[in-house]
This record gives sequence, structure tokens and C-alpha cells, in this order.
Amino acid sequence: MTMLATALTVIAIVTQDQAGLRAAPRESAAQHAVLWQGDSLEIRGAKGDYLQVYDHRRERAGYVRASQVRPQSLKPENAPELLAVVRFLRDTPGAEALGISYAAAYLKAAPAAAIDGEVFDALGTFAERLARSATSRQARRPDSAVGEHLEVAAAYGVTMVSVERDDQVQLCYDGDAFRRVLALPATDLQKALAALALTRHDCVSPRLTPVERFALDNWRAEVLDRIETSQLPEVLKNRLHLRKAGVWASLAWQRARRSELGTVAVAEAGNRAVDELAAINKHELAESDAATYSDAAIRVGASRWAAEPGLPLEPIKASVGLGIVTTPGEPGETCVHLVDARHDVKNPLLKRCTYGIVWSASAVAHPEGAALTLAVQPLDTWREMWVFRQEPTGWILDVVPPATDTPELAYVEFAGWVPGRTKMLAAREAKVDGRYKVSFELLSVSSLEVERWADKPTSLSAFYRWQAPTWKARTVSIR
Repeated sequence: MTMLATALTVIAIVTQDQAGLRAAPRESAAQHAVLWQGDSLEIRGAKGDYLQVYDHRRERAGYVRASQVRPQSLKPENAPELLAVVRFLRDTPGAEALGISYAAAYLKAAPAAAIDGEVFDALGTFAERLARSATSRQARRPDSAVGEHLEVAAAYGVTMVSVERDDQVQLCYDGDAFRRVLALPATDLQKALAALALTRHDCVSPRLTPVERFALDNWRAEVLDRIETSQLPEVLKNRLHLRKAGVWASLAWQRARRSELGTVAVAEAGNRAVDELAAINKHELAESDAATYSDAAIRVGASRWAAEPGLPLEPIKASVGLGIVTTPGEPGETCVHLVDARHDVKNPLLKRCTYGIVWSASAVAHPEGAALTLAVQPLDTWREMWVFRQEPTGWILDVVPPATDTPELAYVEFAGWVPGRTKMLAAREAKVDGRYKVSFELLSVSSLEVERWADKPTSLSAFYRWQAPTWKARTVSIR
């Protein structure tokens, strides 16, 4: 805590924004600096309605109105008073910089043996809320007060991290205080809140290398698994399950990229993701968590084939003989060979290679051998559907993306064949521009265009009649 490192016993904490630090104890005197809520000043004297102070952050001396600051003793006997203020400010939106200042003052005043996880829980809450506020304000219009509050926080050693994703910048707290909550004596509630803050999906940098991301997600899973949940309220249990579901879905995809880990490790992560999503108590799901629930479901839906890496969606009839064989391609590539009774892997009907994860068990052949669908997952939050189909000129491959826009999270999956050779069923779920959409569709096999769709499978007669029972049993789009 830089500003409180000196041996001061009494400080003045600025309680109002845009307080003036003046050259003399009068309103008409020249203004040396503008002070902001949470700034900490050394008191050197008093004159009339003003305190003579020194601002160590700006290295400026001057006078400030006594009504705009609060003198605060840093003696050990005053620590309970400081903690009481921290407790009050913890749930006061807009007072984050002031709360950080009081938390820092308490840490300076309190004996080491008296410090537990509570003050760090509050400090982390202040920092995270300030980061969220700065991000949302930036999306609308700049706010000079928020920017100044960030500088005040930085002066106390609170570090923010900028996460760039697409054309947007997400400001995140680096989590130091929350790590201390996990290391110090704290309640289960405080540790659970700290774990949720440390494992946020939106604060994972897309610039991480695969090795760094794998290590981070393993750490996130470990942090979440260490939380004791038996005494937690149901709402918080749900939030932990949702976060775990998303983290394990990502780990399932990442484990699938590492052949040395084997299919057992992949299935373990995939099943864990599905189980965590299934553990949600919908009766206790908070209204504010509805979007988080959809978010977790899409993440799990994208990687759901990891839970059954060795099981086909439905048996491929021997009379058809249409199927796929995968072989290694260039480093990191998987090549898909479309084969039948007369065409083997050396002489396939069609061959395509990809750097995505090919879920071989998802391959489903048309009963008459006219087409085959396959789930391919290029990213942990994006799964597309490959459709091999026979044309008069031979076999071709079309890739069906989960959304036409640029979704943040999305998957599309095969849901059944309609009798004949012209139509098929598919389900999509995507998050685009912060909005969630799920659709159940009737597609033309020849063009893969959506002929009809509904937001519920029961609202589309063809879907209701011809959806594959095995798809319905395994999908997370119906929940």
C-alpha cells in the first residue's frame, strides 16, 4: 500500500470528488490539484475551516476544506472503527475508491494477527466493482470520475488488467486480494465469492498461448473444487456449478487436443462439464443468473461430445457402410476420410483436413447413404457441423456454422433425418452481441438452407416427429 507506507498515525481521507487542494486556506486561493474520493493525505496542521496537508501521491502540499475529508487515526485501537466503515462501504455502489482507501487504512492499523479474509474480500469486491463500472462506462461514454478513481486505486497497489477481445476492452481486477482470501482464515461464503471472482470467463485473455490457457484452466478448476459448498446458499451453489461447467467444458476441448492425455481424460472432463450443468437447481436459479446459465449451457453444448468420445450417436447400418476414418495430417491437423464398403482410407470418397477437434463418434450416416454429418470443434466455445453429401458429380463437403454473425459462443448439431433424401434436422444455440438464441431447424440437404425453424422442438411438426431419440437424450439445447 504505497501511500500508507510512512509511519503516519493520523491521515485525512478525501470523501468527496473534485475537492480542491489550494495554496492557502481560502476558497479564492490558487488550486494546486483536484482531489478525488479515496485520496489519502498527511495532516500537518489546521487553520480555520481548512486542514494543512501533504499529498504524497502528487507530491504537493496545500490546504483542503475540513468538510471534504475525514481525519482518521491509524492506531491499533482504531482498527475496529475502520473495519466497520469498510463493511458499510462494501455494498455501496459508487464508493469503491473510498472503500479501497479505508481497507488500506485498516490494514495499516490492525495488528497482523487480527487480519483475516474479510477485509481482503471487501477490498477485492471494491476493485472488481470499480473495474466493471469502468468497462461499462467506457462502452457508453467516458467518465472522468471513474478514471480518477482507478488512479486512486492504483496508488494503493490495486492492479487492473486490460483484456482485449475483438474491438472491445474489458477491464479486470488482477485478483490479488481474492487470492489472499483463499489463503487466510475466511468463511465459506467469502471463499466462494473469491473463487468466482478469480475464475471469470470474460477475464481470460485471448492472447494466451495454448499452454498458458491449459495451465490457467486447470488452476481455475482446482480453485473451484477447493470450495466447501455444503453450507452455502442455493443461489451461490448454482453459480459455482455454472462456472465449473464452463471451465470443465473448456478443459475437455483442450485435453482432446493433447493426444498424450488419452480418451479417458477427455471423457472425464466432458462428463464433469455435463454433470455440473445438470446439478443446477432451477428452482433456486436467480433471475440475474439466467444469462449465465445460457452461457454455461452453450459452453457445455460445444464440447458435449467429449463426454462420449467412443460412442456413436446412432449405429451406421452395415448395408450403407458409409463412415469416416481419421488420420494425422500436418502437425496439429486431423484428416477426415469419407469411406464406404468400396472406398477405404487409401482411396476415400472425400478427404478434408482441419485443425479443429474432430469428434469421430458424432458421425451419423443417412439411412440411404446419401449424406453424413460430423461435429467439428475449432474452438472451445465454437462447434460447427460438417455435412458430406452426394452430388451427381461426386461427394462434396459443406460446413454449417452455428451462426451467420460473429457469435461469442455457439454450436450447431445434427438432430435427425427426415424420411427421404431432401431434409434434415439441426439445433443451434448462440450468443451474439450479448443476446442468446436457440433454434430448432428443418434444413434442405441440397442447399443446407433453413426452411423452417422454431424456438422449441414441439413447435415444429417435422422436428417433433423425426428428431433422433439419441440426440434428444444427449443434447443440452433442451433443458
